[in-house]
Amino acid sequence: MSERPLLNLSPPNNEKHILLHSCCAPCSGEIMEALLSSGINFSIFFYNPNIHPQKEYEIRKEENKRFADKNNLAFFDADYDVDKWFERTKGLEFEPERGRRCTSCFDMRFERTALYAAENGFKVFTSSMGISRWKDIKQVNECGIRAAEPYPDLNYWAYNWRKKGGSQRMVEIAKREHFYQQEYCGCVYSLRDMNQWRKEQGREKIELGVKSYS
Repeated sequence: MSERPLLNLSPPNNEKHILLHSCCAPCSGEIMEALLSSGINFSIFFYNPNIHPQKEYEIRKEENKRFADKNNLAFFDADYDVDKWFERTKGLEFEPERGRRCTSCFDMRFERTALYAAENGFKVFTSSMGISRWKDIKQVNECGIRAAEPYPDLNYWAYNWRKKGGSQRMVEIAKREHFYQQEYCGCVYSLRDMNQWRKEQGREKIELGVKSYS
């Protein structure tokens, strides 16, 4: 495993209790360990109504909760607003990855996170979504900043979790913990498109709930 650099992370305004929106255990594992090593108190907020089908949603949520429990972290499980997510992304079914559908999806998830943060005394929130190389980090951070704007005392921490070896350690931690390895972003449209690509490559469709990092 790569050596972790000495970290002294500093959230906006030096806040010591922040809310981490987590999309899944593999993406958040490195961030959770980085925050812990920096002495930052944080809680996890799981709100990902994009994940389809519900079986996949439950697998990803429970994997995330397992790692949170292992580290004695508070884990807030939000509603699975899948119907609202479909309403929010209506008309964007054939947008490409990193396109307008993703922006709408991020907006919805961050708006709910920001509301929870404001209602529960958090002054800073951040997210694990930007650490994945499959995501446009600028797009993710812009959505986070926009979600915080209605709340005068709330900031979105647009930290680049990929730097200083973060992306590499994300994979190493996932292997160490034998996290479930999802093979598509999460939504029904990304599953559709990934299966279509696999078909074109002569590969079998994705089998849910099977593959783990090793």
